[in-house]
Amino acid sequence: MTYEPFPGGAGPGGYQPYHDGGPWSPPQPVAAPSSVVSAIRLMYVGAAISLVGVILNILTRGSIRTRVRNTYPKLTHAQVTKVAHFDFIVIIVLGLLFVGLWIWMALMCRSGRNWARITGSVFFGFLTLFLIITLSGAGGGLGGGLALIPAVILWLTGLGAVILLWRKDASAFFRQEQGYYR
Repeated sequence: MTYEPFPGGAGPGGYQPYHDGGPWSPPQPVAAPSSVVSAIRLMYVGAAISLVGVILNILTRGSIRTRVRNTYPKLTHAQVTKVAHFDFIVIIVLGLLFVGLWIWMALMCRSGRNWARITGSVFFGFLTLFLIITLSGAGGGLGGGLALIPAVILWLTGLGAVILLWRKDASAFFRQEQGYYR
């Protein structure tokens, strides 16, 4: 008795192991065009900027308390401390989340995942809201002062990445990779 690894001779995903007499091989990775490569580099820059922002926020933790005190002058000392601690935690968690999202999107775009290009664009929308909140001062103790500079640079980095990901050559790359389920 002979052993058939795939009943009926079908390979993984229903593909026949032999087609036109030649062996079956999975689709080969396609090299990303320069616009996608540049977008990925910008995403890594965005991750680095986010990480620098986290480090700066840790080093300037005391300025959060001052910002909270100036923003909400009627709070007691204990309330200022609680709000400052909460703001510090939120700033650090959001910063680390941004680092992770930038890296994740870069890796997925490098793999040609079209959903990553779409998701990255949605994340850019959230980044735009974050910038608007930072610029308006509506975040209360969050943002302001030196936070404006990295926020604007981060936004410009995201804008550049999104523009590059939606160029014609990038669209062709992502369409080409949709030929099989990922």
